[in-house]
Amino acid sequence: MFNRCQGWRSNDKTVSHLWPLVPFDGSEMSPTPAKLALIGFGAFGQLIAAHLPPHLRVHVIDPDPAAQSAALARGLCPAGIEVVGDCDWVLLAVPLGALRPVLHQIAPLLRPGAVVMDVVSVKEEPARLMQDVLPEHVELLATHPLFGPQSARTRLAGAKVALCPLRGRRWRAVAVVLRRAGLRVLRMTPQDHDREAAVGQAIVHYLARAMEEFAIPRAVTTRSFDQLVAALALVRNDPPEVAAAVLQGNLHAPAVGRRLAAAIAAQARGDAPTA
Repeated sequence: MFNRCQGWRSNDKTVSHLWPLVPFDGSEMSPTPAKLALIGFGAFGQLIAAHLPPHLRVHVIDPDPAAQSAALARGLCPAGIEVVGDCDWVLLAVPLGALRPVLHQIAPLLRPGAVVMDVVSVKEEPARLMQDVLPEHVELLATHPLFGPQSARTRLAGAKVALCPLRGRRWRAVAVVLRRAGLRVLRMTPQDHDREAAVGQAIVHYLARAMEEFAIPRAVTTRSFDQLVAALALVRNDPPEVAAAVLQGNLHAPAVGRRLAAAIAAQARGDAPTA
């Protein structure tokens, strides 16, 4: 494997279509590779790195020695936070609880025209933080890849990505690249995202936590039950910070949780279902 800190081309041709050469504005391609700062190299950061092309000079920023070792093992370059000032793209693969301090760290370092993106599972709070903390001379794109290391273990084609443009125009090029890679791009506002996610995500997490109260039967089960258990296992094994973002970081989730609990209680009492 080549050292991608230097922007050399890898021999892995399976992912090179995921990101174009710099610049991403549709103008004539530059012979100079774009530089991307990937902040956070946990499970999701490593998933992202596996699908970045050899055209990028990727700098991994994570103080965890294990993360730095993982980056080196993949031919990526561990770096300090100061490298952000030399990067065209900054991808924040950090949990919601770590986002504010990271934004304050990078704010004075960002170069004019840089594009900053997050991948937090909720969008209203990250969008607010990025707009409040980061300077006006950078572009902002809030994103939510609707998949994770477990669900995207074998393939990404057909998976969905929510894009919430906040500032600038280069999000359109990102959308084009993602579509070419076979992903389904959903453009929406952070508010619309979180309202839908309160049902589409939070309910699954609530059910997964509730199922922990039960011993799962192994013999007397139906196919639908087995499929339900398998689906809930995908989120039950998520890192705690993911569940925290989905359930506590989404302002709409508590109301959905209460409505879900009330609906289950009504069914248990034998009440007639409401319209």
